[in-house]
Amino acid sequence: MLNNQMRGLLKVFGVKLGSGVAGSFARRIMEVADADEHLAQITRPLLTAWQTLHEQIAVLDRTLRTTARGHPACRLMMSVPGVGVLVALSYLSAIGDPTRFASSRRVAAHLGLVPRRWQSGEMDRQGRISRCGDGLARTMLFEAANVIFTRVRAPSDLKAWGEALVPRIGKKKARVAVARKLAVLLHRIWVTGRAFQASGVEPEIGSLAAA
Repeated sequence: MLNNQMRGLLKVFGVKLGSGVAGSFARRIMEVADADEHLAQITRPLLTAWQTLHEQIAVLDRTLRTTARGHPACRLMMSVPGVGVLVALSYLSAIGDPTRFASSRRVAAHLGLVPRRWQSGEMDRQGRISRCGDGLARTMLFEAANVIFTRVRAPSDLKAWGEALVPRIGKKKARVAVARKLAVLLHRIWVTGRAFQASGVEPEIGSLAAA
């Protein structure tokens, strides 16, 4: 937001910053400020706030990475393609104690990733996913599913399974299905202590009694 605000303010005065990474953006702002004292009064306070936020975000990022790498369950979860620090930690926080679920499949319902169902004597219809439970964890699983479809290049049974759904149900629903499968798979990985395997036998999705 601060980035866009500085760009918008300078554009009014005919200054276009162009695209660039954080370092080059800050240098360009400083050049503009050094050249015009009036613009400096506008941009320097905003730039200071922008730089402070970037520094604190970097601190938080390092803290999250250290926390995830220091937790055995998170390290196992991050063996799954598309699952990084934020996905693993948000899932860990949402589930808390994995043994409270008698079956890994129940985790998908707990996180609102199963369809709503309407039933009566004459009707049995499924709707959209329920979206109940922890919204952050559900969002992170959607993001992980999207990464699997768009950025993960290494082949795996999980990626192939999701791509096979696309012709039948479309990309959007296929991503929801992969997010639901990830919710189940991460729980199974957690309770079995076995890392993800790209192909072949993956942790069985069943009851904890079978673990």
